[in-house]
Amino acid sequence: MRLLVTNTTICDPQSSFNGKKCDLLINNGIIEDIQPSSKNFFSNIPKVYDAKGASISPGWMDMRAALREPGYEYKENLESAADAAQAGGFTSIACLPNTNPPLQTNADIEFIYRKAEKLAVNIYPYGAITKNLNGEDLNEIYDMHNAGAVGFTDGNKSIAHAGVMLRAMMYGNIFGGLMLNHCEDKNISAGGRMHEGVMSTSLGLKGITPIAEELMITRDIELAKYAESPIHISHVSSKGSVELIRKAKKQGVAVTCDVAVANLCFIDEDLKSFDTNFKLTPPLRSKNDQKALWEGLIDGTIDCIVTDHHPEDSEHKDVEFEYASNGMIQLQTAFSLISMKAPKTFTSDMLVKVLSINPRKTLKLENISISKGSKAELTIFDQNIKWNYDSKNNQSRSKNSPVLNTELIGKVMAIINKDQLFKNA
Repeated sequence: MRLLVTNTTICDPQSSFNGKKCDLLINNGIIEDIQPSSKNFFSNIPKVYDAKGASISPGWMDMRAALREPGYEYKENLESAADAAQAGGFTSIACLPNTNPPLQTNADIEFIYRKAEKLAVNIYPYGAITKNLNGEDLNEIYDMHNAGAVGFTDGNKSIAHAGVMLRAMMYGNIFGGLMLNHCEDKNISAGGRMHEGVMSTSLGLKGITPIAEELMITRDIELAKYAESPIHISHVSSKGSVELIRKAKKQGVAVTCDVAVANLCFIDEDLKSFDTNFKLTPPLRSKNDQKALWEGLIDGTIDCIVTDHHPEDSEHKDVEFEYASNGMIQLQTAFSLISMKAPKTFTSDMLVKVLSINPRKTLKLENISISKGSKAELTIFDQNIKWNYDSKNNQSRSKNSPVLNTELIGKVMAIINKDQLFKNA
């Protein structure tokens, strides 16, 4: 494909063209040339996309999404997840192994890559750390690494056994495999339905104290020190968690972490309506926790934003709050919610860093930058456009979103990936 993208503002802190309005010539999946839009440098290009002033950045990567295939295709499959990701501006996704059966062999990893070949977005699978996600017996993670697994996690199941986690980290050290952990001490959080605080008392729901998360983060940081191994803490949610990771980074511990869009954009007070779409793992926490998460993003303590996309069907959501499953779909709406909820100190450059640059760096994937000769994996977006998100344009197979049938601000116009332009309506 030979494509000219005109009138677009480059948003890439790695690029010498950052902040400039340019035209990009793309040829066979490579950025062949970049010129200021005012020069009208290019002519006789048969395929032109006028971005009309919208921003263009390296393609976004979501490093935490439950895509549900195999086993739960009625909630989501790779095709529908790719459609939602495309509409949301993501050119790459890292998918969790919490499927049925779990992604835990080299054949499972190869299955994901084969199915994703013809999709608009790249899908990178994680392998399960333990057999059948039981938290006890290590899988053959080296075989999965050789098959292309980009990291190892038991998804929303914590590795509670410290010895198992330590052995996994030390084994991963041999070949550079990254362990990711959902930090939650179930001995403390068991039976909890939401964040422990004034709201949980008011609503009569058993709370989940942040200490359940913070104790396990403390443990994993100490294990990382002992093993001299990197560790990634998934979807941190509390002020205390941010402070623990900030301190560890200052001490030189090889710890990285991410935060889910929902925890940045909603708080426990949103559960007043008992909307089960707000029932999540980790739970939505207090306004003070939310403030600390944004501060952690801005100062670099938190490395990445993830969608934590978790589709659920109506049978698991349209029930009493007590019995509803946890999870929210976010691939399609993450950017809009960030645009609407982010503090003014959170810049576009920061957005690109935590949605594109850092996820790839964390997972040791090829860096994407807007420069001549670079791979054309790009996202075109406008932070000011309003649009209605409804059942007709929802690309996911599930509908468990609290912002369905509402007006959102911030829209992805198109992505460029795999030598193709994918435009959104």
